[in-house]
Amino acid sequence: MSVVLALLLGAAPVEAQVRQVLAEAPAGTRFGLVVVDDQGTEHIAIAPDDRFVPASNTKIFTTAAAFAMLPVDGPDTAATGVRLEGDDVVLVGAGDARLSAAADCVVDCLATLADAVAARTRRVGDVIGDDSAFPDQRWSPGMAWNNIPTRSGTGVSALTLDDNEATLTVRVDGEGRVTVAGASYYRIESRVMVGPRSAIGVDRMPGSDLLRIHGTIAPGTVETIRVGIDNPAHYAAWTFAAMLRARGMAVRGHIGVRHRPWQPGDERAVVQRAAPPAMLATTAPAPLPDDLRITNKTSQNLHAELLLRRIGALRGGGSIGNGIARIAVLIEAAGVPRTAWDLSDGSGMSTYNRVSPRAMVRFLRWIDGQPWGAAWVSTLPVAGVDGTLARRFQGTALAGRLSAKTGSLSGTSALAGVMTAASGRRLTFAFYANDVPEGGSATAIMDRALLTIAAAL
Repeated sequence: MSVVLALLLGAAPVEAQVRQVLAEAPAGTRFGLVVVDDQGTEHIAIAPDDRFVPASNTKIFTTAAAFAMLPVDGPDTAATGVRLEGDDVVLVGAGDARLSAAADCVVDCLATLADAVAARTRRVGDVIGDDSAFPDQRWSPGMAWNNIPTRSGTGVSALTLDDNEATLTVRVDGEGRVTVAGASYYRIESRVMVGPRSAIGVDRMPGSDLLRIHGTIAPGTVETIRVGIDNPAHYAAWTFAAMLRARGMAVRGHIGVRHRPWQPGDERAVVQRAAPPAMLATTAPAPLPDDLRITNKTSQNLHAELLLRRIGALRGGGSIGNGIARIAVLIEAAGVPRTAWDLSDGSGMSTYNRVSPRAMVRFLRWIDGQPWGAAWVSTLPVAGVDGTLARRFQGTALAGRLSAKTGSLSGTSALAGVMTAASGRRLTFAFYANDVPEGGSATAIMDRALLTIAAAL
């Protein structure tokens, strides 16, 4: 649409300019954009009430709910614990997203729990991973199954270790042979060959322990690949057993798990949970705002899903539906119509999620009015500076002047947050591109449109 035609149809001059920029996007791309100033005046409204797949913009709802409902002013309460049941060792998860088995771990370390067990006994029976704090819903409805083998779609569990990822390294040795190391939790079948460039793929059927690695690797290069874990509680228990053996302990039993099956009706249940048995030792996670920064700045899917379940456990059983029900209370408080949104997860990996641009802007402006609003905004990526916006808007008028949550799925690009225009005016915006054709991209077009807005307003 030309600027002249847009003006004839009643669009404001800046909106007409924006529409002209958007017209250069790949054919078939569907855009939605709302921009509101700090006085509440709506300056741009392009398909404002149409519903779009928000991708990782979904994390806006989840992390805002975490600020509103979870303990952000003191220690994180989602500590992982260990207890002895006769000769058996039970590792108990509570939704902590940052438990680590890294050799250089200094905070929230699995080794702390292994040391506690080693100080009490020198031999154990079974090593059990207990993630029954949440129902066994490892993947959300509407998430593409092909994401399951990847770190983006790793299983969600109340007992989470090292982001529920296994790492393997592919390299070419001095004799030109391809070697694969790491990820010993899996069986590995490698068909990687030396080639002119590195292009390595990984396949794994859901529920299988066989990783198939294929493609090419360039001479003299090292490629690190991170893959998802389907059964995080089992992986944590498996790793914990290895730690106990490394401390000279005899592990005489098996690696086991305790799941709590999800049941229809869980979403509506208000659950009164009994106090858990006493633990031999617990970890001490860092304050929750540290994790909220990780979640938003790096768009960490697993962490967002764990937040959703923790929110759901406040008055329910910790299911996906429990969490969404709690978030719905906040969305209603923000004055957003129920018809303007639907959620199916906490991370945005589900293609069932929907939101309108006007609804998201209204929710963002509601966040601004909360006591924790400024702290929440500080968790967002900053244009040209950090997180998923580190490489966008560099050297432009919006570098360091736009804070927003990104979002990306197949055929989808999203950006919503706040920016400071050339006039000094603070603008709140929500911008969505859906139905982007295969092989096309709308990101550069969206960035140009936002620069146009910032210059004009």
